[in-house]
Formats: sequence, structure tokens, C-alpha cells
Amino acid sequence: MSLNQSDWIRVEQVSRKYASATVLDHIELTISQGEIFGLLGPSGSGKTTLIKLIAGIDIPSEGSVTVMNTQMPSLAMLGSIGYMAQADALYNELTAKENLQFFGALYGLKGKALQERIKSVMELVGLQDATNKLVANYSGGMKRRLSLAIALIHEPPTLILDEPTVGIDPVLRQSIWQELEEISRQGTTIIVTTHVMDEAERCDRLGMIRAGQLIAIGTPAELKAETNSQTLEGAFLVYGGETA
Repeated sequence: MSLNQSDWIRVEQVSRKYASATVLDHIELTISQGEIFGLLGPSGSGKTTLIKLIAGIDIPSEGSVTVMNTQMPSLAMLGSIGYMAQADALYNELTAKENLQFFGALYGLKGKALQERIKSVMELVGLQDATNKLVANYSGGMKRRLSLAIALIHEPPTLILDEPTVGIDPVLRQSIWQELEEISRQGTTIIVTTHVMDEAERCDRLGMIRAGQLIAIGTPAELKAETNSQTLEGAFLVYGGETA
């Protein structure tokens, strides 16, 4: 079965329940290859649960998720997805370089190719001068940047980032977003959750999520125009049934 590039990711009637609580309620979503798709919503709205389902880290209670025509979760897809969680999963007793060598080796990178990727991603996140520093001595913002470098190390065709720029200074945020836009132009599909409105504006399309439901999907311009709002925050309030 050939892969439809407009259906790179398909989320079909997906719900996720924990005991009696419904965290996601019948989500329908398609994401195209090379698209930067943003998920915008308050804490507890279901954003992280949704991207965990797409990454294959969690299993839906109902419905199905497919990535590149493969139903998730799938061990075979691990090498095709870069995932950056909100909580940094790093080995503090190792240096940044040793962390990258470990995760790169898991994805089959070795030798000169691995060393070149380490150099490239550390420059991207502005940590090239701290490559040999113990992660235990990194600040919180530096750890976020290293986590992003690890998600990028194997150049995955699908990149899933959960609030990747929290704790990162504005200048570096701009640099990181420029790189995300460049790799999306090269065909990488990117899903990013954010609370930062200027970042949401840079997404090709947005899904606004509230209380486990997708309340709107569209380009930033479409969402503002449809609600006669000047800002995405105002549009979110209108879609959520509140006064902007």
C-alpha cells in the first residue's frame, strides 16, 4: 500500500480514558508530510496524551493511530520518530557527548557519521562549548536543549516535540525555529505542543485542544479570520465558547 503524503499521520476516532476520566474524546486528525503542526491548549487539555499516542508511547482506549501507514504503537517505527518529552530523559552522570553517543548508537549511528551528527546538533542547540560537560552540571534550559539535540540526532522523518523551547532564551528559540522550518521544508513532519503564541503563529496548521477535544483546526490565519480575532489567544477563547 503506497503512502499518501497528505496522510503521513492519521488519528481516527481516538479516545483515551484512565479509570473513569476521559482525557481524549474521539479525536480526528490528519497531518501531511513536511507539515509543522502545532497543538495549542492549556495544561491538562490532553496535548501530551495525544502526542504520546502518536509516538507509540501510549495506547488508545478507542480508535487508531497510524504513522507512515504503520499502526501505532510499533517497535519498527522507533527509528523513524524523534520524540522530545516535557521531562528530560538524560543520564546526568554522563557528559552531553556521551548521552548523544548512547542515543545515537541506539539508532544505528556510529563512527564518523555519529560524530558529525553530534557536532551538528550541538551547534544547532547552542551547546557546542558544553559538549564534554557533565549533564549533572547543566542548567534546566541546557538540559532542554540537549533533549532536543537527542531527538534530532538520527534525522527522523517524523519529529514530535512537547514544549521544546520551555526555559530557552528568545534568541536561541528563534534559531531553533528557523532550523525546524528548514527541516520541514526538506520533508520532515513536525508536531509541536506550545503555550507560546509567537511559536504557534509559525506553525503551518494548528489544532486547538480543550478538555480532551479538538475544538478547531486550521492555519493561524484561518483560525483568526473565522473568529474575527486579532490574536490566536482570542480565537481560542471564541472556539472554546468564551468571550474574547
